[in-house]
Amino acid sequence: MRVVVLIPAYNEEEHIAETLSAVDSLVSVSEIVVVDDGSTDSTYSVASNCHLECKLSVLRMERNSGKGGALNYGRQKVAGDVYLLLDADLGSTARLAHDLLQPVLRDEADMTVAQFGSQQSASGTKMGFGVARFLASMGVRFLTGKKVTSPLSGQRAIKVEVLEQVGEFAPGFGVEVALTVGALHHGFRVLEIPVAMKHRALGRGLRGMRHRGRQLVQVLLALRHCWKKGWHR
Repeated sequence: MRVVVLIPAYNEEEHIAETLSAVDSLVSVSEIVVVDDGSTDSTYSVASNCHLECKLSVLRMERNSGKGGALNYGRQKVAGDVYLLLDADLGSTARLAHDLLQPVLRDEADMTVAQFGSQQSASGTKMGFGVARFLASMGVRFLTGKKVTSPLSGQRAIKVEVLEQVGEFAPGFGVEVALTVGALHHGFRVLEIPVAMKHRALGRGLRGMRHRGRQLVQVLLALRHCWKKGWHR
């Protein structure tokens, strides 16, 4: 199976090299694709100058289009049998994506989702208040009847058949919710797997509140999108 890693990155010059180095250690990976989503820092050049054992493609978008747009761009450019979606700020913990890939490669699941622990911040900073996650979980359960604990986790391994059925990635932070609902609605096997991955936390300050406000709106829009597509009981 051809495994393609898609890493959308926006202003991640501090973390992208370490993340790529960790992903490069995954023996099942065929190609790593970084999609620089209109970064204003040196993300593109840092990623481009990484020397890996695995084939590396670094794509550049002129304008910031959001996570969903970056993932769609990367998928259109590079074909795979399995896509591994990873955030750019995972650093060394990206190597734990091995645990997400294996059930899919063994045909035990069609999509795996990283279930983060309570200590998911790399810096020890407090994460958000959990409002968006709670809303997303309730939305997924209302639409599909299935209980999920990590509907907003961006770390996933997905068979191409799931993506072909679900269609394009939803815009912005609605990506994960729409993927979860779409996969469950179409009868695919979705497995949540506990992993010890860590990423950057925005904390509970003004910047973090703005981020979570946008996330909350986009989760609601994603749930409406799923309803309009008929992905509900």
